[in-house]
Amino acid sequence: MTETLESLLQDIRACRICESALPHGVRPVVAATRRARILIAGHAPGMRVHRSGIPWDDPSGDRLRTWLGVDRATFYEPTRFAIVPMGFCYPGTVKGAGDLPPRPECAATWHDRLMQQLPAVAFTLVLGQYAINWHLGDRREKTLTATVAAWRDHMPSHLPLPHPSGRNNGWLARNPWFETDVVPALRARVQGLLNT
Repeated sequence: MTETLESLLQDIRACRICESALPHGVRPVVAATRRARILIAGHAPGMRVHRSGIPWDDPSGDRLRTWLGVDRATFYEPTRFAIVPMGFCYPGTVKGAGDLPPRPECAATWHDRLMQQLPAVAFTLVLGQYAINWHLGDRREKTLTATVAAWRDHMPSHLPLPHPSGRNNGWLARNPWFETDVVPALRARVQGLLNT
């Protein structure tokens, strides 16, 4: 039987592969349709998203939507944006150090198959080191800052970004070129795709 996006998403939402390693239980959060033009590839859901089941339903999502120049209704329109984090479930936290890394089982089990089911994606936002490692591979630089600084090398198909978490406020303050150069280019690319 040929796999469909709908059957694959159903299997992902029923996944229990790393259940024993998830301190808050299983709740896969992913959103996609075959018509989505823009893919948002992030880290993993945080605690607020775990509770709501809505991707990017937190202050990081608010900042991301500001970077994109879109409102919540547009952001959650599944024919426009596919939201596929590197880990589908909330991995828990390290005391004083933020969230744990996304569980590696998700990417290993699901991501290649899921990417094959998203034929309309023309632009991938690659948010944070884990997504950069998977989506850019050997095309990434040695550091996140260097990779984001080389953003033009990846356009128009990909755009590496720092994670929009408040934990990156210091990074954003040290790298003002991100807001002056990258964000306007991001908004222009997104608007161009949303208007076609």
